[in-house]
Amino acid sequence: MKFAVVVFPGSNCDRDMYHAVTDALGEEAELVWYQHANLADYDAILLPGGFSYGDYLRSGAIASTSDIVLQLKEQASKGKPVLGVCNGFQILLESGLLPGAMLRNKNLKFMCHHEDLRVVNSHSMFTTAYADDEIISIPIAHGEGNYYCDAETLEKLEKNNQIIFKYENNPNGSVQDIAGIINKEGNVLGMMPHPERAAETLLGSADGLKLFQSIVENWRKAYVTGA
Repeated sequence: MKFAVVVFPGSNCDRDMYHAVTDALGEEAELVWYQHANLADYDAILLPGGFSYGDYLRSGAIASTSDIVLQLKEQASKGKPVLGVCNGFQILLESGLLPGAMLRNKNLKFMCHHEDLRVVNSHSMFTTAYADDEIISIPIAHGEGNYYCDAETLEKLEKNNQIIFKYENNPNGSVQDIAGIINKEGNVLGMMPHPERAAETLLGSADGLKLFQSIVENWRKAYVTGA
């Protein structure tokens, strides 16, 4: 399976993502500059964390207007797996690929530490390697990770099982403790915690590796074995 790791000006977690896929997961990945990438060449697309365009205007706002996001929307519409982590999640929100918005953390501080998450939906293409209600340890590193949506959107997220991860001890004020959501079709996941930084026990947790393993397993079922 071949992953694209999209690199914007200001991305700083692209190498972490690349390492998680190639060394921990054992799959193929390429770092692709946002101006030069042809996303049709890849089986899955990863938007890493960082500060795309310096987080000017709003986090992810400028990156969401780039030509590569038009490609991203086209590939997502075909069912291709898309994962946006931290700033990548913010880009997915700003581009409309996922509903809602990000606010400043409730304490108005940048936070960087491990958090316990609960797997709310283990039946998505990103979470089948987990068990329902499994508690996993994944690090956060953000200043604007306070997920917000209106009551109508929240009702839809809950009804369609689009909430994938919740914080056990909400660090940032996110509505309903939300840490990660998918689109209604189930192939686009945005999450603030960094699974790529929890892909090996050497890093303090390998709980994030199961997310990448889930992507590979479900992609192979769909496109290789036809299961």
